[in-house]
Amino acid sequence: MSEKLKIKLSIANRVYPLTIDSSQEEGLRKAAKNIEVMIKQFEQSYSVRDKQDVLAMCALQFASQVEQKSIDTATVSEHVEEKLNALNDLLQSHI
Repeated sequence: MSEKLKIKLSIANRVYPLTIDSSQEEGLRKAAKNIEVMIKQFEQSYSVRDKQDVLAMCALQFASQVEQKSIDTATVSEHVEEKLNALNDLLQSHI
């Protein structure tokens, strides 16, 4: 079992205390840092001052990235399956 850690993450000028597995710490800290970077980008690019709006925009951005990766993975998987089927057909025709 992983050791439990108590950490505090700061996002949008708020501190969030969390109890996590030690194996999650690096990922959570990187995620919080990426959120902070994105918040700054949105605030500079769109002159948005309401933190809730900025956080909603961040959530949408991250969710769309996850969905796009899922779509891309499915497309690659279909392409690989088509190639493997073609290769299998070629091998079967030579046996």
